[in-house]
Amino acid sequence: MRCHFKRAVQTVVSLIILTSAYIFIRRAQWTEPMEARWIKYSTVPLNSSREPCPQDTVKNSLCLSISVRLLAGTILSEQRFLTVGLSSVKRKKESYLLSTLNSIFSQSSEKELSQMVVVVLLADFDSGWVQETLNNIVQQFSTRLSQGQLLVIHADQELYPPLTGLKRNFNDAPDRVTFRSKQNVDYAFLVDFSAGLSQYYIMLEDDVDCSKGFLTSIRGHIKSQGSSPWVTLEFSKLGYIGKLYRSMDLPQLAQFLYLFYQEMPCDFLLSHFRTLLMQDKSIRFRPSLFQHTGTYSSFQGTHNRLKDDDFQQDPADNPPADIHTDIKVFEKHSPDEAYSQGAGYFWGMVPIKKGNYFLIAFHEPVVLFHILIQTGLDGKDLLDSADVEVGEMILKTGSRVECTGNHILGSLQEGQFEQNHVKLNNSVLCLRIRVTADQSNWVIIKNIQVWTAEKKGEKSQTV
Repeated sequence: MRCHFKRAVQTVVSLIILTSAYIFIRRAQWTEPMEARWIKYSTVPLNSSREPCPQDTVKNSLCLSISVRLLAGTILSEQRFLTVGLSSVKRKKESYLLSTLNSIFSQSSEKELSQMVVVVLLADFDSGWVQETLNNIVQQFSTRLSQGQLLVIHADQELYPPLTGLKRNFNDAPDRVTFRSKQNVDYAFLVDFSAGLSQYYIMLEDDVDCSKGFLTSIRGHIKSQGSSPWVTLEFSKLGYIGKLYRSMDLPQLAQFLYLFYQEMPCDFLLSHFRTLLMQDKSIRFRPSLFQHTGTYSSFQGTHNRLKDDDFQQDPADNPPADIHTDIKVFEKHSPDEAYSQGAGYFWGMVPIKKGNYFLIAFHEPVVLFHILIQTGLDGKDLLDSADVEVGEMILKTGSRVECTGNHILGSLQEGQFEQNHVKLNNSVLCLRIRVTADQSNWVIIKNIQVWTAEKKGEKSQTV
């Protein structure tokens, strides 16, 4: 009975918060010109003073855009494609910030870096730690700072709203409430500062590893959404790592995080924000592009074993292609789901006969480097017997699409196929899975991943 009552109270509180937030967000306007916005952000030393903001939360929310100091880096007038935002505080045990920055830069090509800016908020109130960390960043990443690819910012303690004596929602201990409430304000400052730097913004933590060419992968996934509306795209399943937003939504997101900073943890608020802007379900892509690496939490230094088992260090390229099959599709589990690297999969119905096919017709000739095909789910609905072929030409006859000039790469083993360092003399236009024996069970093609030699070479040109 007590649990039911608690859940009911939490539901009512959430509804009140969401209703208030909806009204607040719809009233929020962003009218400040881009040029005027950046004039305010000249490099400001740590020891200079600032006027404190009002302690009233709503009034104080107007101080967001004047609360941040630019400690290092150059803000360029040209808008980039992607801003990578992360906040860092002093940890009781290990620090991971510098290795995270190194991963961001080393896993990106120079072409990708020219379209990216990384913003680091040094969010601790210990000015000694802030200065020491800033010195380390300047020493190790001076080139990135001078090229406008890295910005370091800070917000003074007196500009924060009250962080003690707050609501103990979810029955959290007072120190936990203070920690997560401050974290929400940290991200409000970070998100607000980042608005307008680029077309898109992605949120990370200060203890992650990145996959190779993550910007290129993100660009491809954005393009795959077409004209479908979205608020948040997710590239990790852990907390608020890898959450992508459009830059035009950042001012509202900053105000939202600030206004409700003491209500709930940041990942909860981000989910509510997405729902408020009418995206009911999460849109998450696999494989994950970011992996949590920290061993110890930034809160009290407790041991943290969180790992994303969908992370891949070198994600597939999956070049643009049309997908065809003559296997009957079950409901909405379309052939595209097997190739899109999303959460879905292709599900085909019986009868499945010898000669049935699943074909990927590339839009442009590609040189294959690595192929991975996974069928079945939890050991069921495997594709029992099939060859994997590639072809140099595509022939369309009525509703049927043929892959011609074929070369057999191998056969599925227990429903799986993987071949690295594909040895072909020419580029190909199609990849086909051809069923070689009748089977009585349905089939799931969970994942088809393709790496190309061209992209492999481009990704290896790291910094």
